Amino acid sequence: MPDQLRIGEDGLSRCGWGMSTPDYVAYHDHEWGRPVVDDVRLFEKLCLEGFQSGLSWLTILRKREAFRAAFGRFDPAVMAAFGPDDVERLMADAGIVRHRRKIESAIANAGRALALADEWGSLAAYVWSYEPAEEHRVPGDQPIPSTSPTSIALSGDLRRRGWSFVGPTTVYAFMQAMGMTNDHLEGCWVRPAVERLRAQLVRPRPPARPRSGAGSRPARTPPSRGAPSPGAPPPTPPSAREA
Repeated sequence: MPDQLRIGEDGLSRCGWGMSTPDYVAYHDHEWGRPVVDDVRLFEKLCLEGFQSGLSWLTILRKREAFRAAFGRFDPAVMAAFGPDDVERLMADAGIVRHRRKIESAIANAGRALALADEWGSLAAYVWSYEPAEEHRVPGDQPIPSTSPTSIALSGDLRRRGWSFVGPTTVYAFMQAMGMTNDHLEGCWVRPAVERLRAQLVRPRPPARPRSGAGSRPARTPPSRGAPSPGAPPPTPPSAREA
């Protein structure tokens, strides 16, 4: 899938991957990269990126409404209560990707998402604590990278906490999709709009202390914006990714 800028029939420049189908145009223009701080939407994005591993993102995008109906709108509290009967129900649902390990992973990750929300105040506070301090920019004639030091770090911590299907490439795609990084190419008409949204965003923060009964938060200080970045190279379009 091409990454470089392309001009559409409407005269607007877009990331090349975002012009191959009408589904991609809508997703690219109105969703991809726009910042998300809602826990349910964040968990949905993480789950769907996991289901996309080894497949085309277009496949997942076209099945998304069926996924939402099958997985309780991706509410972690609903999914964490799923049992063996739900797994079999999902395996029989032709509207979704019927991959047992991915289904069981999404259900197990729901419980881990609730634990993170209990510890950090919200899943969003945990995820956004990994935001790189500096923006990176991808020139319009360059391919979009598929991973970064930040995605490697976040992937490693999630795996340490028991999450699965959250490899560095999958996590980087999640970071792109939920707006932790603005990976619209320079010259793409959407990039300035996403920059404005990110500039206006109030980042979720963890509580001063872990909530009662929660474990201690990881010994790491979220980078302050404007401080030197751990160096996060830019991003990959929604193409086939590793777990």
